[in-house]
Amino acid sequence: MAEKTKKTTGADLENVQEVLTKSEQFIEKYQKQILIGLAVVIIAVSGAMAFKYAYLNPKEAQAEAAMYKGEIFFQQDSFRLALNGNNADYIGFEGVIDEYGITKTANLAKFYAGICYKNLGNYEKAIDYLKDFSSDDKMLKPAAITAIGDCQVELGKIDEAAESFEKAADVANNDLLSPINLKKAGLAYENLKKFDKAIKVYTTIKESYFNSPEAADIDKYIERAKLSK
Repeated sequence: MAEKTKKTTGADLENVQEVLTKSEQFIEKYQKQILIGLAVVIIAVSGAMAFKYAYLNPKEAQAEAAMYKGEIFFQQDSFRLALNGNNADYIGFEGVIDEYGITKTANLAKFYAGICYKNLGNYEKAIDYLKDFSSDDKMLKPAAITAIGDCQVELGKIDEAAESFEKAADVANNDLLSPINLKKAGLAYENLKKFDKAIKVYTTIKESYFNSPEAADIDKYIERAKLSK
């Protein structure tokens, strides 16, 4: 049997009216503060949009133009020139970072600068730039972490390098970069005589990335690590 609809009584109406009256009184009492609050929000939103379109977007375009020659020098392995500029019409990756620091292009320049310093043998500075670089890109982000690991190897920080390589493999989560980094991690663990860890990462290559070039001869790495235990 369906429930009967509850009738609205005079007392209920009085309660509703009382609530509405209190709301109106609240708005009247704090009207000035509410309006000021709304004005602040509007100004903040308008200011952010003005900053983006009047300042940030033009800066981004300028930064991209400034980066163009650097990318060409980088592709030509002219790392010092790409990094420092040519004292003429190109300011270098470091110049882009200094002059356009707030832009996405300057952030990318940190990646380039890190790789340049890595290739020039300044591993500490390379790590600084690569750690300062931020990205969600599935290729660039793990590539930066891989480069950090390579620099750590050069500095003799093998434990840290192994962790970086495993992290890069996890972040990449793809058939190209993950097995490369896992193999680097395995070699690092072998160097540290942490053979169980080496076997683990080599086995991951065999089972999860079996179509990769790194998997082609991974059995011999697994066997070597087992015999070394």
